[in-house]
Amino acid sequence: MAAAAGGWLRSCGKLKRNLSAYLAPWRASPCVFRSSKSELLPNLASDGVVCAPLQTFTEEETMLKNMVTKFAQERVAPLVQKMDENSKMEDSVIQGLFEQGLMSIELGEEYGGTGASFFSIILVVEELAKVDPAVALLCELQNTLTNKLFTTYGTEEQKRTYLPRVAKDTIGSFCLSEAGSGSDAFSLKTRAEKKGDYYIINGSKMWISSAEHAGVFFVMANTDPSLGYRGITCFIVDRDTEGLHVGKKEDKLGIRASSTCPVTFENVKVPETNILGQVGQGYKYAIGMLNTGRIGIAAQMLGLAQGCFDHTVPYTKERVQFGKSVFDFQGMQHQIAQVATQLEAARLLTYNAARLAETGRPFIKEASMAKYYAAEVATLTTSKCIEWMGGVGFTKSYPIEKYYRDCKIGTIYEGTSNIQLSTIAKSLAQQY
Repeated sequence: MAAAAGGWLRSCGKLKRNLSAYLAPWRASPCVFRSSKSELLPNLASDGVVCAPLQTFTEEETMLKNMVTKFAQERVAPLVQKMDENSKMEDSVIQGLFEQGLMSIELGEEYGGTGASFFSIILVVEELAKVDPAVALLCELQNTLTNKLFTTYGTEEQKRTYLPRVAKDTIGSFCLSEAGSGSDAFSLKTRAEKKGDYYIINGSKMWISSAEHAGVFFVMANTDPSLGYRGITCFIVDRDTEGLHVGKKEDKLGIRASSTCPVTFENVKVPETNILGQVGQGYKYAIGMLNTGRIGIAAQMLGLAQGCFDHTVPYTKERVQFGKSVFDFQGMQHQIAQVATQLEAARLLTYNAARLAETGRPFIKEASMAKYYAAEVATLTTSKCIEWMGGVGFTKSYPIEKYYRDCKIGTIYEGTSNIQLSTIAKSLAQQY
């Protein structure tokens, strides 16, 4: 017995000596555990930085959030069904957005703006989307694309000319997509030919948001096709410019009050002074703006899902079946709890990306994560809410079916869900 035990121990010793080669793959490489690294915030005391929960708002942000909630309930909510049915944004809603300063949230007061934070934009979009995602989109695009393009790349003269207008009553529209360039945005065919001190633009754009009411357009056109996407340049084109035509708006599934139209350019003459930024840098500007805009779309999807959830859960508590409220069935409670958890996760992803962008830290991966996940959660939430409501959820007597229709665009515009996943994967490839 002792001999057998000794033999077993000797064989174990041999096995132990030979294990190192097999264990090598399990040793942590320098890239592993990067997700565990935390970044120290420098000079916390002197910089006044406070590590607060993501849902902690400044006094200004809280006041703005409350104001928008009131505005949405009193001035938007009564018109939502009508605007959806007519596929038209009411002028009173657009006027209200401007009057409340919601179309110039980050702009400085010298231009007629509110002078608030980028995070404030996200809170505003979320609150508006709880009532009508179409109205939220108009506000989101104005703040994260139109205003940001002017403030980031505009000359002083362009800023003086256009910023007071977009703060007061002028809607901007971003013209990038074409029939043959959707996700492959930089294969666009619109051309801008230089003629002395001006350019002649010819081409057509599709899926242009807010085109129906826009007073100024950012047009991406290629000034030198031989350079490929490095020839893409951004031009500022006023609506009344000869040769610019806004076509019939699309008859869409959702966000119907927000116009989406084709825009064509036939020998549109634009002065050289209306180039935004530098010639050939338009593709960089588009990427930069879309990265920021994705946080705004995440907020829109988050608000949409939360609004749908807020309409539905009280109904489940009032609806009685088999002698008790529908909410009191454990199976229902588990489903509601699961959706509530996913909503909270989407909110934290969105708020985190917004705070990163606001403080000038890298946020591209986080923005894509927020946009991708918020769109997925909105899809799940609205579908579940219709099920929880039962037959009435399938009718237009309640707004649930509208939220369901509105959410689908979240997986498509400002980068499809697959584009977001590719962006996230590219970032992870660099990280590891």
